[in-house]
Amino acid sequence: MSGSDSTPKDGGELTALQAALRAEHAAVYGYGVVGGRVERARRAEAQAAYDAHRARRDELARAVRDLGGTPEPAAAGYALPFTLPDSAAAVRLAAELEERVAGVYSDLVRASTGTRRRSAAEALREAAVRAVRWSGESVAFPGLAERAAASPTASVTPRT
Repeated sequence: MSGSDSTPKDGGELTALQAALRAEHAAVYGYGVVGGRVERARRAEAQAAYDAHRARRDELARAVRDLGGTPEPAAAGYALPFTLPDSAAAVRLAAELEERVAGVYSDLVRASTGTRRRSAAEALREAAVRAVRWSGESVAFPGLAERAAASPTASVTPRT
């Protein structure tokens, strides 16, 4: 983050936007891997999720600029949380990506108001629905239960 982003005058909204942007960068990367490993029958679903995360990433970058920040760039690569030897592992990764993204959007819902809050809530809902589709399981409060067990970062970690 740039120095101006670390002390936002917006009550944390810019910080939450940057965190969501980082999560979307990681999700885009992760879905690139998922798409290459998932069984053919689910590739269209992976492509649709990839496209949705790219669109959200671009929307978040614009929102960061609107608040006077500099959008954080994607890392050159990300370390996956586990190996993906087969399609089942790719499906698990897709579900985890969505659960982590939902958690970050729950933070953005808390930090924002108005149109941005509605957009964050919609992104949270979309991620929760995709997580259920990938995992076959749901939680009562998407984006919150997962946060207790997971770190606030996306499930793929930037490689340094």
